[in-house]
Amino acid sequence: MAHARSLLFAAYWAAWTTLFLAPLAVFLLSGSPERPIRRATRLWARGILAGLRHIVGLRYVEEGRQHLPAKPCLIVANHQSTWETLAFLVLVPDVAIVAKRELLAIPVVGWFLRRSPMIVIDRGNGTQALRTMIDEGRAAVAAGRSVLIFPEGTRGGIDAPLRFKRGVELLYGRLGLPVVPVALNSGLFWPGGMATRAGTVVVSYLTAVAPGLTAAEFLRGTEGAIDRELDRWRPIGLDGLGAKAA
Repeated sequence: MAHARSLLFAAYWAAWTTLFLAPLAVFLLSGSPERPIRRATRLWARGILAGLRHIVGLRYVEEGRQHLPAKPCLIVANHQSTWETLAFLVLVPDVAIVAKRELLAIPVVGWFLRRSPMIVIDRGNGTQALRTMIDEGRAAVAAGRSVLIFPEGTRGGIDAPLRFKRGVELLYGRLGLPVVPVALNSGLFWPGGMATRAGTVVVSYLTAVAPGLTAAEFLRGTEGAIDRELDRWRPIGLDGLGAKAA
């Protein structure tokens, strides 16, 4: 049954995405207006989350959302799945997401993401990627937007220790913003490709880390907070709600 639902969701993804070819053409002819494109991108993401909910039975809950400040902040989250890449377009609508260039290769979706609040970097060019991340991060903050980064650089398993790659501490130091660590267990339900299963993704916003710490203090506090929160789902065992089985 789970395999059949995954296949049905894959078909839904394709059909839903195809519907956005028409607005894409309209946006091209009208000079690619930024705000309407962002709204369309969020609509697409909402549609995907709706498909997951109704077809697969994959829902989500947010915990600790009060930790998100009203002003711009740096959001640092672990990365386990495609789910959070698109879900944050809905969870924090105007956030500037630091994303790898490969994401833009997705047909139709890539076009919208390139023109939405994304900070696209080429991980193969480390120095330039850091410069782009910092410069565009500053521009996003100046425009009143928060910045989101998945500092592992690639998807990680929930049972593996959290390890940030170089760069997030530089972004923290240059932006001078409070940091909201976020722990997710999405990999338990959408580990890769279109293979999905029913359950509830938990998005846990943790207590903010103050600006002005040393790089070592920042890494220790943020990485440690997320890693400890992930212990809720280690070892992998589900009770149907995305939490550790009793």
